[in-house]
Amino acid sequence: QIVPLWIAPNVLTFSGFVMILVNYFLLSFYDWDYTASGSSPGLVPTWVWMFSAFTTFCAYTLDSIDGKQARRTQSSSPLGELFDHGLDSWATSIFVLSFFSICSRDNGKTGVSVYTMYLYLSIVLFNFLCSHWEKYNTGVLFLPWGYDLSQVVLIAAYLLTGALGVEVWHKPLLFGYYITDVLVILLIGFSLFLSFPQTLYNIHRAHLKKTLKNGSLYEGLLPLVSPLLLFILLTVWVVLSPGNILAKQPRLFLWMVGVAFSNVVVSIL
Repeated sequence: QIVPLWIAPNVLTFSGFVMILVNYFLLSFYDWDYTASGSSPGLVPTWVWMFSAFTTFCAYTLDSIDGKQARRTQSSSPLGELFDHGLDSWATSIFVLSFFSICSRDNGKTGVSVYTMYLYLSIVLFNFLCSHWEKYNTGVLFLPWGYDLSQVVLIAAYLLTGALGVEVWHKPLLFGYYITDVLVILLIGFSLFLSFPQTLYNIHRAHLKKTLKNGSLYEGLLPLVSPLLLFILLTVWVVLSPGNILAKQPRLFLWMVGVAFSNVVVSIL
């Protein structure tokens, strides 16, 4: 309610996205190849982590209130929704790519491998796809609580890194597992046992109520074909690349994955 009525909701949406981009490019400047936090702790100044927490919080807040501002100003429109969720489809990958600067790339002792990074990003994008595939079939976007949790965890991770240094990520947390290992395990577990089953349940419930937007199984599954084909081809490229593209240019490759995904999935929105 503190936002003036003359501010358009799309301005809030775009402002949040710009803050995400600024944070990403700032981290890219200090940590292009994802090694700054692993091989040489301290290369990323403390203020950068605090700034990352601030921009993430602001972007999360703006993304949460743009729809409320649209209804408050009676300016809701399909174009505004497409603009909002289209930027979200891009921002989803940027959040993950920024997080990788915290845990760092595997240096033989600490960090995560580039293949784990690719898996982590793929799972997050898969969850985003499921939410909007669900809306495509049911007409209702049941935003999973996992999105809110991921933003809180990301902000907390930046604050923790700024307060204690990146060394906190290089110490075993429990039974020899590092914090990054635990986060990956939790991500996979939430995706396979909570998020995806919930999506299928909501679609099944809409089918029982006869409120599905698509009358046939073919039409319902069709939006999954292009994203599935995209990730099959990307994975083949990662595995069979003669130049080991993911290891040589992880940031560029993972950025390309996010941009390609956004361009493919936006047709579902």
